[in-house]
Amino acid sequence: MNPPTTFPEVLASADCIHDAAAVAAAIASMARRIDADYRAAVRPVFLTVMHGGQFFASGLALACATDFDFDYVHASRYRGTEGAALNWLRRPVVAMGGRHVLLVDDILDEGHTLLAIRDHCLAQGAASVRIAVLTEKHHDRRAPGIDADYVGLVVPDRYVFGYGMDWHGHGRNLAAIHAMAEEPA
Repeated sequence: MNPPTTFPEVLASADCIHDAAAVAAAIASMARRIDADYRAAVRPVFLTVMHGGQFFASGLALACATDFDFDYVHASRYRGTEGAALNWLRRPVVAMGGRHVLLVDDILDEGHTLLAIRDHCLAQGAASVRIAVLTEKHHDRRAPGIDADYVGLVVPDRYVFGYGMDWHGHGRNLAAIHAMAEEPA
C-alpha cells in the first residue's frame, strides 16, 4: 500500500488521539492552574508562539481570568540542523523587565525553539518564564534544560496535526488532534 500523499488521504488514515472535548477539557484545566499560579502577579505577559500556538493560545486566554498583557513571537529554526540559530520573524515588543511571562505554544517536541525563546525572555529581564503547551511528546530527543510547566495532553511520538499543528500547512484548524498512521512493521 502506498503512503498517503494528499491531506484528505492523510486525514482519512490518521488516528484521532484527542477529540475536541478532550482538548477543551485540557485547556480548562490548564487555565485553572495558571490562574492560581498567577493570582498575585501584576499583569503578566502572555506570549504566544506563532503560527501553531495561536489556536491553543486563543482558547487558553479566553479560559483564563488573569489580566494578561498579550504579545506574540514568530521564530523558527531550520529543521534538521542541530543547534541552528533562531530565525526571528517577529520579536516580542512588550517590555519584559521584572515581569512574569507565560510562553504559550502548541507542542513541546524537541524544544529547541521554545528554549531559545525562553532564554531570550530571560535575557530581556523577565522575572520568570513559565511554559504552557497544549501537547507534549515523550521521547529522548528533548533539548536539555527545557520542560513545560503546564501540559494539556500527551501525544505519541508520531507526526501529529490539528488544533494548531499542521501537516505541510494543512489541518491546523481541526478541533481534534490526530496522529498519522504508523508505518507497518
